[in-house]
This record gives sequence, C-alpha cells and structure tokens, in this order.
Amino acid sequence: MYDIIIIGSGAGGATMAYQLADSGKKILIVERGGYVPVEKENWDSTEVFRKNRYTTTDEWLDKHGKPFRPGMHYNVGGNTKFYGAALFRLREEDFKEIQHYGGTSPAWPIQYEDLKGYYLEAEKLFYVHGKRGSDPTEPSDSEPYPYEALPHEPRIQEIFDELTRYGLKPFELPVGVNFTPHPATNAPYILDRFDGFPDAAERKGDAHLCSLSKALEHPNVELMINTKVLKLMTDDEGKKISEVMVEQDGETKTLKAGYVVLSAGAINSAALLLQSSSEKFPDGLANSSGQVGRNYMFHQNTALVALYTEPNYTRFGKTFGINDFYHANRGYEFPLGHIQMLGKSDEHQISADSPVPAPGFTFELMARHAVDFWLTSEDLPDPENRVTVEENGQIRISYTPNNTKGHELLKDELIKALKASGKFNSFFFKGIYFSKGMDIASPAHQNGTTRMGTDPQNSVVDTYCKAHDLDNLYIVDGGFFVSSGAVNPALTIIAMALRVGGHLKKHVLAS
Repeated sequence: MYDIIIIGSGAGGATMAYQLADSGKKILIVERGGYVPVEKENWDSTEVFRKNRYTTTDEWLDKHGKPFRPGMHYNVGGNTKFYGAALFRLREEDFKEIQHYGGTSPAWPIQYEDLKGYYLEAEKLFYVHGKRGSDPTEPSDSEPYPYEALPHEPRIQEIFDELTRYGLKPFELPVGVNFTPHPATNAPYILDRFDGFPDAAERKGDAHLCSLSKALEHPNVELMINTKVLKLMTDDEGKKISEVMVEQDGETKTLKAGYVVLSAGAINSAALLLQSSSEKFPDGLANSSGQVGRNYMFHQNTALVALYTEPNYTRFGKTFGINDFYHANRGYEFPLGHIQMLGKSDEHQISADSPVPAPGFTFELMARHAVDFWLTSEDLPDPENRVTVEENGQIRISYTPNNTKGHELLKDELIKALKASGKFNSFFFKGIYFSKGMDIASPAHQNGTTRMGTDPQNSVVDTYCKAHDLDNLYIVDGGFFVSSGAVNPALTIIAMALRVGGHLKKHVLAS
C-alpha cells in the first residue's frame, strides 16, 4: 500500500514526484519503459529518425482506421529524453479568449498569474538559459532567467542580424541544459545532437535528470520500470480509485494507494481512463462529461530547411526564435504563430526527406548549407479531434487539422524574410524529422484530452487537476490544456505539476 502512485515519469509525473518527495509520504512512480540505454546510437540520426530505434513498436489507428507507428517514447523521463528542451511560458494572452483565422481559442479557468511563480521555479529546476525581455511577447518577470542565454554560433548570429535588419525582433531562445551535471567531469561540453536525440552526456534539461533523479534521493520514493498500467479500478461507491492494475514481466498484479496521479501523456492518460470502463462507468473513468479524449491538440507544426549561400558549420543552431507574428499585428487581423531554430540537419535526415537533391547540390552539400527552422501555430480545440480506444485496446486518433490559414501565412512570412537577406536560395520541408512528419504520428506537443474547467459537465479536471468525478485522482500532463497556445507545452506542464504538488502537500495530504 502506497500513499501516492504516480503513473508516468515524463514532465508531469517526474515533477510531481519531485514536488511531493519531501512530504514523507510513500510514493511509487510507475513507468511503462526502462532507462534509455547510453550507447553510440544515441547520436546516430539514421538510428534515431529513420530506424526509430527508441520509439514504441505499437501501432495506433488514424480516423480512417489506417494503422501507423507513433513517435512515442516509453522510457524513464518520457518524451523529454528526446525533446529539444525549448522551455517557454505561455503568454498572458494565451489564458484568455483569442480569435484566430480558424475560429476561437477559449479562455482558461485560471490566469497567467496563477502559474507565474511556478514558471520561475520550473525554469530554475530545468536549468533554463535565456535572456529576459528579449522576446517582445514574453510575460515580464522581475527575476532574470536562471542562466545566461546560449551564445549564437557565427553563422546563426549572421542570420539573427539579417532578420533584425529586415525589421523582425529575433530573441534568445529559452533552452534547458545543464553544463555541469557531474562534478568530476573534466572535458568541455559542446552542444550537438541535442534536438530530437537522447543526450548520452546527460546535459539536457529533461524530466529524468532534473526532477525524477532528485525525487529518488528520498527513501520514501520508489520507481517501478517496465511496468504497463492496464486499468484503474474504483471502490464500490465509485468515488475513489481503489486499485491500479499493472503488467510487469508478463505478470498481472494490482497496486493500491490513497491517491493516484495520472501523468501518462495526454493521449495515453485519456486512453487509460477510457480502457478503465466498468459496469458502473460504461464510458470510462472521470468521463461523466463525455470529454475524456476530446479536444486533442498538438499544434500546426512545420520543419523548414533553408539553404544558405555559404556553408553553415554550426554545431548547435537552436538559439533564437521569432514571435513577431505571435499576436495579431504587422497587418494581420489574427495571430499566425511562433518560429524557432531547430537542431542542425545532417545528410542522412535530408536524403530521407527528398528523393533527389536540390539542383546543383549533393545531399552532403545540402546538409553543409542547411539552416533549420521550426514553425508552430495554435491548434484549436475541436471535440471531434479525439482519442478513442478500440475493443482490442488499440488507440485511435481521429484528427482533422484546423487553423491552417494562419500557419500558411507564417511560413510565407518566414520565407519572405529569409529571401530578403539575399543569402538563401532554396527552401524545403522536412518530413522525417520527429518520426516521419508532423502529423498525428508525431505527438510531441500533445495536449487537451482531459481539459481543465470549473463545470464538471464540460470539463474533466478542476483548476488543481483533480478529476471532477473522483476524490483521489489527479491528472497532470498536457491533457489539462484548455487551448494549445503556439509555444512548446513542456514548461507549462512542469509549472502545473509544481502547483498541483504544492497544493496536495499543503491542503490535501496534510489533512
């Protein structure tokens, strides 16, 4: 018997464990996978992106019933072991109702101020490097970023300056990286093979290293790996989770706890709640509203590779972003979205994306001249964009893109700005990056499936992520998002975990 069982060790679960570790309560973190092996293949783009060495072999279904292999990582630290560690706060306006080309982004039941202090704590916990105030849309804070912004390598600095001369306001990207994780380290560390790769040097600010490892220093915290949660079961009254059914090494067993924190990711958390249906709850747990699995969002994303006229010898180019089009301005009636740099392409990634090289180039030459950008626009909540579970337990993602006009305009604006410098002569879009495309097979920014709200009839969790229908279930991952904003969701998940964990310690566990 445990006081708390946390399901999942990614951004939400690991940070919940960290925040609750000093409570003295007996805590168990259940992780579906194991540790990512430290091996030379960690930094091999063919192994990581083309062979999908570290992604699940499970198959999901799309809305037409066609199977696909999702780019999901089941391992200690979750998807943060592979993310690019760009750690943004949602903008103050993101918590309010916003009109877009594709419709309305609804208001949250909380405001930015409710998370502000936790955002700062999250930035410290995840070693975020940045420059406060350089992003014209960033919420103000009296404290600077915990660490100075990462410097731009020479070619990236040139592009930064060219975009500035064009009239944009590029800013230093907030990135989580710990340059001194091991006191005995005596070799200099050069950022490379970071964005989308597991970091064998353990410098990336991921949930395993920043949160979970610190939680496990406490004797009251345990980690159970290679253990899949099959079902959540309730007591006779249907008011509490009474047992957690798991499978480990082919054996099925049940675990018990006073409180359960579900942090399996927006897709898998929704799927588990739906799979936990019973005679009392035929539509699944925490689903009296019918909203579990609905409003799935993961952003409109595009990876753009621009070929610079001169070679780009950059090792780590992910150091600036552009938010000039984040809000409705510069002649646009509605917001377009966010732009940031990506990790540097190599010839293997580029050759996988294109059947033939650009005219006058080889794939190797293209890689030498490549400058990589990531564009994100807000994905609007749509109840028909949803996660469901087939009778055999297979996950189905029914999704139709929305708000695409703003995203197309954002791409046009970036290409126009790059062309104006006279230093770019070719543009193409990457398809293999992040596991074959930025469609439903790439759920890196997944959110919205267990939305937060004050009305149990149209939401799944309250403002502290407690399920409306159950007294002891908290859902702390991207599922609580009411709208997606247009920046990476990880820091908001981390900040919310700190907020919910603090609330539990002060107002729930102490009683």
